[in-house]
Amino acid sequence: MARRDIRPAADNLYSIFVSWSKIALPLIALGLLSTLFLFTRHEAPGEVPFAEVEKIAREQRVASPSYAGVAQDGSAIAIAADEIRPDTGGEEAFTILRPRAQVDAADGTGLTITAGTGRLDLTARRAELTGLARLTTTNGYRMETEGVTADLATGQIESLGRLAVQAPFGMIEAGALSWGGRGAGKLVFSGGVRLLYDPAQQGASDP
Repeated sequence: MARRDIRPAADNLYSIFVSWSKIALPLIALGLLSTLFLFTRHEAPGEVPFAEVEKIAREQRVASPSYAGVAQDGSAIAIAADEIRPDTGGEEAFTILRPRAQVDAADGTGLTITAGTGRLDLTARRAELTGLARLTTTNGYRMETEGVTADLATGQIESLGRLAVQAPFGMIEAGALSWGGRGAGKLVFSGGVRLLYDPAQQGASDP
């Protein structure tokens, strides 16, 4: 009996396998990398439901992002958030969820800001933190306002509305706030400032 040559069939199967591999392997690798990148805080990446992976990939959001830089006046600025996603306002603009900012002026004064939502524009080097922003300075001021803007280039922080301030010496109400920008963490209140001085509180804050 004549021996059948099975090499053409084998070659055909091998070609099909190679063709499919060129498509499937990159997709598998992309999926694995996306899972590792997106779930930076997930305790068990292997247990993430596929529906959640698909949702995050579709919405193009990333968990636990962070930004850090140094302004022109020497202030160190760091911004972190629970989540970030692209914003329609520009190529390098992002919407951030539950942002937290830390600004350390060159003179050693620090300012911490937390908010509900925000927007980060890397092209304009500007961040806007909104949704009841809370500000705390290292020299004893605690403030609440509807939002603040941060100039990432100059280190200047400005409020978007009125503020309620608990100071080391009493209570302050003001229409606007400006902080930093020249290497010093100096608070400047404006816009109808009202001060309620409390000597007892001043004495309690003294060493």
